[in-house]
Amino acid sequence: MIPTGQLSLSGPAEKLDAGHWPVRGDLAHIRLAGRCFVPHYAVPMERKVVSAGAKLFAQNSKDSELRAELGGNSPFNVLDITGDWAWGQVGDDGFVGYVPLAALSGA
Repeated sequence: MIPTGQLSLSGPAEKLDAGHWPVRGDLAHIRLAGRCFVPHYAVPMERKVVSAGAKLFAQNSKDSELRAELGGNSPFNVLDITGDWAWGQVGDDGFVGYVPLAALSGA
């Protein structure tokens, strides 16, 4: 049985800053469950940017908008991997975007 009010609509959706909120149309960070409605929620996989640094892009293409230049050893929380790209967030509250998978080291 679902507790009363747990799944109720409570007004307009929050306005999201796409550059800083780890949410897409199909996936969101698990901490956003209850705040954003998406089909799937992910627990982040903590990684580090390789020592040479990396570029964070708005989309999974080097031709897309550059969101940030990440320094070596910066924390990057991976939420999804597609092909040669990782989608996630810099640390817990930084920019959200795509990093080439080769630019990340293991946990």
